[in-house]
Amino acid sequence: MLHVAFLRNVNQGQRGHLTTIELRDAFAVAGCGDAVTFQSNGTIVFSSDDPEAVMDRVLAVLTARSGREQEGFAMALSDLIEIVDRHSGPVGTSRAELTLHAGGTLDVTDPALLSEAARRGSQVLDAGDGWIVSLNERLHESNATPIIERVTGRPATSRGMPTLIRLVARFDQG
Repeated sequence: MLHVAFLRNVNQGQRGHLTTIELRDAFAVAGCGDAVTFQSNGTIVFSSDDPEAVMDRVLAVLTARSGREQEGFAMALSDLIEIVDRHSGPVGTSRAELTLHAGGTLDVTDPALLSEAARRGSQVLDAGDGWIVSLNERLHESNATPIIERVTGRPATSRGMPTLIRLVARFDQG
């Protein structure tokens, strides 16, 4: 089964960040030698029957090699496809983003979440276990990671809907 890893604070190729080779090697150590990086932001597609174990191993390897705590999340490609299908209509797609986080399922009507989103110029559109979809007021902004980290007190990472649409187009085998 295909999954997508979303590593936090990775910008491959920039000084001080993990390289593509280091990312691929960590996935190989975790038993996923066929992992494919997508763009240069720590998004990796991999095949596994146990994605949680893969992510635990990958993050441990990357933390050991980089000397700093590495964080990331994984989602089944099929779940990502459903989310993208629901939220990639003609209105607002370029301003929408998916955020994965360690805060469980958030209530999209929670006053603290709504207040923080409004303060940062965003609105939360949808949520599920470990993810939200939000819409930014302005193009080329990414506000959801700090919103979710502030509300949950836990790490998060976001990808824009245009990026996810390209990922789905490339890897959807259905």
